[in-house]
Amino acid sequence: MVRLYDSRKRILVTGGAGFIGSHLTDRLLEQGHEVICVDNLFTGTKRNIDHLHSHPRFEFIRHDVTLPLYVEVDEIYNLACPASPVHYQHDPVQTLKTSVHGAINVLGLAKRLKCKVLQASTSEVYGDPTMHPQREEYWGNVNPIGPRSCYDEGKRCAETLFFDYHRQHGVQVKVARIFNTYGPRVHHADGRVVSNFIVQALRGDPLTIYGEGNQTRSFCYVDDLVDGLMRLMATGPDVTGPFNLGNPGEFTIRELADKVLALTGSRSPVVRRPLPVDDPRQRKPDISQARMRLNWEPRVPLDEGLGYTIESLRDRLGELQAAAE
Repeated sequence: MVRLYDSRKRILVTGGAGFIGSHLTDRLLEQGHEVICVDNLFTGTKRNIDHLHSHPRFEFIRHDVTLPLYVEVDEIYNLACPASPVHYQHDPVQTLKTSVHGAINVLGLAKRLKCKVLQASTSEVYGDPTMHPQREEYWGNVNPIGPRSCYDEGKRCAETLFFDYHRQHGVQVKVARIFNTYGPRVHHADGRVVSNFIVQALRGDPLTIYGEGNQTRSFCYVDDLVDGLMRLMATGPDVTGPFNLGNPGEFTIRELADKVLALTGSRSPVVRRPLPVDDPRQRKPDISQARMRLNWEPRVPLDEGLGYTIESLRDRLGELQAAAE
């Protein structure tokens, strides 16, 4: 395991009970740090952090980042925000508040503490991109009034706030644009394509493809992503980003469906549904900057990562079935 820190730090992870946040929390604790995990448990779950409650360097606070938070820490990772359309469209106004008010609150805290703060942004800032693959200098093609804009524009505004706090107040900011991420602990009802396909295949239900399945995505295993986030945080004050963090391997949705069927041994049929509004046609990160400045690139192949994710979701569905009986 690569050690990126020389001494123990006290680190705040907002959204720390979520899919990515809980994996990040695990890794920080493994490296000897103290972690304060903050989550309102809207999409995060205590199940993701149950194994940590007796850990002497772990603390959980149930709190909504749209409200100010008063803690003393050395670094902040801001991961708080629902990330799947099913969840962020459930309450779009609250989603926008989480991105914008949450950013203001963590930036205000970082300003007071004079500490580094990392924003988990998203590839959705590129919208339905006209540049392929997407590079960080691309400004995007986002519909500002569509059903996805509460998330897309919320994250774009959060980036604006981060760079304005950096320019105006000298806050040490880091911005990561995260592309599709998957792995153990992804929510079984997440609503995104990897979890959808795996759950449908394991249950013997039809795999739902929207459109013709020719749209492309790039899938990054969660351990690789966490490594990228930590490498970004470990950089000096002159390195702000934004950095694309994702796997540049590009697959069509139909190819992903075929892989899931093969790896699960499922005989589920494939059915097609109309394409959702503003669904991106292509998504692939250019990670040249991350390779050069963070010495980072993904290492887990898609088939291997899908295997771990299938095992995790199979266990979770078994738990749900047992609870229902």
